Amino acid sequence: MPQPSNETNNVLKQLSDPEYQLVVGEGTYVLRDSWFLSTPPPHPSEAPVVNLNPLATAVAPATAGTKLSLAIASGKKAAPQLYNVDSADGKPNFSTYSIRESERESRTSHETESSGTESRTEASAPNGSKAPAFGAANTLLTPVLGAKDAAKRKKPKSNMVKSNSSYISRVIPHEALAKRIAERDPDGLFAFANINRAFQWLDLSPNSLHRADHLTKILFTKAHMLCHDVNQITKGPSHIDVIIGSSAADIIWYEPFSQRYNRINKNGMINSTPVSNICWIPGSENLFLASHTDGTLIVYDKERDDAEFVPEEIGAQASTEANGESGDPASLHINKSVNSKNQKCNPVASWRISNQKISSFAFSPDSRHLAVVSEDGSLRIIDYLKETLLDLYTSYYGGLICVCWSPDGKYVLTGGQDDLVSIWSLADRQIVARCPGHHSWVTSVAFDPWRCDGQNYRFGSVGDDCRLLLWDFNFSMLHRPKAALGRQRASISSYAPTAITRTRTDSVAATRLRSNSSLTTASAENEQSIEHPIESRTLTADLPPVMSKSVDPCPLAWLGFQEDCIVTSCIMGHVRVWDRPKEGVTGSQTTLPVSTENAEKSEPSENS
Repeated sequence: MPQPSNETNNVLKQLSDPEYQLVVGEGTYVLRDSWFLSTPPPHPSEAPVVNLNPLATAVAPATAGTKLSLAIASGKKAAPQLYNVDSADGKPNFSTYSIRESERESRTSHETESSGTESRTEASAPNGSKAPAFGAANTLLTPVLGAKDAAKRKKPKSNMVKSNSSYISRVIPHEALAKRIAERDPDGLFAFANINRAFQWLDLSPNSLHRADHLTKILFTKAHMLCHDVNQITKGPSHIDVIIGSSAADIIWYEPFSQRYNRINKNGMINSTPVSNICWIPGSENLFLASHTDGTLIVYDKERDDAEFVPEEIGAQASTEANGESGDPASLHINKSVNSKNQKCNPVASWRISNQKISSFAFSPDSRHLAVVSEDGSLRIIDYLKETLLDLYTSYYGGLICVCWSPDGKYVLTGGQDDLVSIWSLADRQIVARCPGHHSWVTSVAFDPWRCDGQNYRFGSVGDDCRLLLWDFNFSMLHRPKAALGRQRASISSYAPTAITRTRTDSVAATRLRSNSSLTTASAENEQSIEHPIESRTLTADLPPVMSKSVDPCPLAWLGFQEDCIVTSCIMGHVRVWDRPKEGVTGSQTTLPVSTENAEKSEPSENS
């Protein structure tokens, strides 16, 4: 039975029963901490309206359960970056390294140097892939170098604790906040969590004596916080930039150490629909991308003022609508280009990609591409530097909810209402495998970068069925369906290109590209087509999970991997941290199945 919400203080428990363990091939993941975050009731000014009609269609406030952003302020324990670029020619270099957890686990020969010793190449920073900065061609967006000293970085204007804004109901800092920050482990883990109209700043460090208590808790009056992100470029021991998207369309730029904030898109001045997802643009200190539920992607600058927004390409839009293509799913309508000369106020750029809600998006490791999923069941791959739609894929059934890239940029994962996790290869422009195992909608997917080496991949997924599933993926492990044996299919490329290069039209209003009528071969036609048809399940490989377990009494909402743990959260405020296997640890983390034959015969562990 789902537990009732907790309206007062956070509750922390240590549970050691066998049912709180995840048994996988490399060892046992043990539950370290189980939080139950306090969830405020509706604000008195927002008393729920009781409607006894079971067929009533009253719209409930948008909510996203409990979602987290994790950050280590010191930056010393960053996730391994498999996407690397050779400095000489700018080509991708997918260096592999050992992911063994114990010496008993063997690896194949391609994972060692010729001398037999294990190797691990240090990868470049996420923005070290020689991708130009977003808007680099526009001199009006030339970035100003930020202060190296976090104390000198520009901070938001308004003091949140002393604010008299009706938007914020209450701010509750911990009574010993300054002392806790001064005494905490600098390499400890910070977490930011949104749950309904509350937003909490937490310290998840294992050695923190008061980690059950929040560092700061913010209660908003009516708006529900739906998403947030931490700027990995500007974070430091005394400064963290956080952006928060809300159901009221407002965006909060929040700096927790100084307790200061700014409101962006105030009262929906630029876009009046809820913010479904929000992320800092890779390599940028100021720019971030927000998706709205009306199908619009908007780039904001945290330091720019807002102004009422009127699309600049009105003429082009009218022309597109006259041709009957306004609802064309294979189009990207540019309301305002990043190259616009009007950059005094927000927005920096605005793109309309769908008539339905954008569920989520993710930036590629090469800092060039954007994967976007929406409720119309579409996965769109966008070259956001060139503001061009590259590919359009469709789910097996229903809308898509979540998306992420593999650490090396070779693959994209999606999950959604078809209860499936799907693996897509962008180099081959096709679906690689579908992953059945969930019994309800898939709400979050993520790769484990500490168990990926460019050949083998570990990823996880959670869903409304309250289950956590772990998957090991290697292309050689996939079972080729009998129906597909006679079909000619391109093999998976050994590496993904730094940029997906295609011939495109230069239309600003709609970047739809149709196949050339002069092309006679199917391969040439496919090369020129943006839209990719749905592939039958009889022609697509199935990948079973290596572990499936119910880990919470409530539907799960978020999943994240850290070097020493896995973190999950549910819609009601449960946050659980699972320690990785400790026995036999020799290196960074663990390994995937030793042989393909054993992997194909293995069955997922089931423990409810």
